[in-house]
Amino acid sequence: MNRTMSELLRDNKNGWESLKEAEKQDVFQFCGDYIQFLNSSKTERLAVQEAIKIAERSGFCDISTKESLKPGDKVYFNNRGKGLYLANIGSEDITSGINFVVAHIDSPRLDLKANPLYEDADMALFKTHYYGGIKKYQWTAMPMSLIGVVYKKDGTKVDFTIGEEAGDPIFCVSDLLPHLASKQMQKKGGELIEGECLNLIIGSMPDDCEKDKFKTAVMKLLNEKYGITEDDFVTAEIEAVPAFKACDLGLDRSMVGGYGQDDRVCAYTALRAVCESENPKKTVACVLVDKEEIGSMGNTGMLSAAFEYGTAQLISKTKGDYSELLKLETFRNSKCMSADVNAAFDPNYPDVNEKNNAAYLGHGPTLTKFTGSRGKSGTSDANAEFMSVVRGVLDQNNVIWQTGELGRVDIGGGGTIAQFAANLDIEVVDCGTALLSMHAPFEIASKLDIYMTYRAYKAFITL
Repeated sequence: MNRTMSELLRDNKNGWESLKEAEKQDVFQFCGDYIQFLNSSKTERLAVQEAIKIAERSGFCDISTKESLKPGDKVYFNNRGKGLYLANIGSEDITSGINFVVAHIDSPRLDLKANPLYEDADMALFKTHYYGGIKKYQWTAMPMSLIGVVYKKDGTKVDFTIGEEAGDPIFCVSDLLPHLASKQMQKKGGELIEGECLNLIIGSMPDDCEKDKFKTAVMKLLNEKYGITEDDFVTAEIEAVPAFKACDLGLDRSMVGGYGQDDRVCAYTALRAVCESENPKKTVACVLVDKEEIGSMGNTGMLSAAFEYGTAQLISKTKGDYSELLKLETFRNSKCMSADVNAAFDPNYPDVNEKNNAAYLGHGPTLTKFTGSRGKSGTSDANAEFMSVVRGVLDQNNVIWQTGELGRVDIGGGGTIAQFAANLDIEVVDCGTALLSMHAPFEIASKLDIYMTYRAYKAFITL
């Protein structure tokens, strides 16, 4: 059988060329909503709060309010305010498998230390410890907000936010002027800024007291606003994040620029896909987890038992029975998209990618068969059978998609939560939006890719 060239060779054209005008309007509308989500979800706690609002508008309720579950029930499990497990119960027996889309909602940032406040050179500053893989020099001379929670001595919880509202003060880490930076500029990039130098400037006006004048002035302001004392920082989680808002990028507004798109771009698209599911055959679930950027450890990370606990609740309340064997059977029959970003090819830095296997902006979500680094270390490496299933459902639903690796062999690599789902005997593959400037305070995504990522998840959960 003779085939045409278009049938024989891979079609690698830009996705925008395939969209009709009405579809482009859908893209822009969806991404307008996404930008609003980004701007209200700069921390994992805020992301959970916003996700619950979206879920409840779609008919989801807290699973603790349900003694039993039946097909069509929509429930969520809130894991300590920093993780979320949503499920729409399908008509098939739950042990036939769950279609999972799992994303993480933590992002690189600066965390305040337990004893952050000090003064030096007639200034008050906060000590920080950076969270996740960052280029430390990118976090200097940039407006920062402070967002988090504080628990006072009496156990009262205080929500803490400064820098997000119009008229709020903001904060920053200072940088060294080029006139005095000759020695600094001779250092390697990773040594330009030391971790202990990522200190936030928070004040420079003294209080009228004998000692600790600048610390005291700051604590008086914080006590007046939040009722907290310096000791309360020990029982606080406060994150320093970029103060600017996510926005349209480019004269054609074809991209989104903003903080935290790794991985809230996949979290939002996965959330929307599952919230919009109706009468599924298999139970579908969106799981949003914390701590991925530091290895998925902790009781809100993917490595904790919380994921299994949420699944166990679904099994128990749908079947009226539970056993370890039922859980293992459910996982073995389940399918999962590890919803995480990949790196888009950057023409400013072409040498780090192998062009045939790089992701490109505007070509749809990136299906990543394996991640890891140097010999595929730390990856689950999706099998060909499952890749075929996923390829088929994306093509059948006219999803524009691509494949890609995270950089050249022996240069690139990275980890996702796919390996942890695979360790539970779940079929899993990575699929997510490609980004420019990943892990920088300002990341870039194509609006077409964002929308098609959402379409890919909607298609996948119908399997």
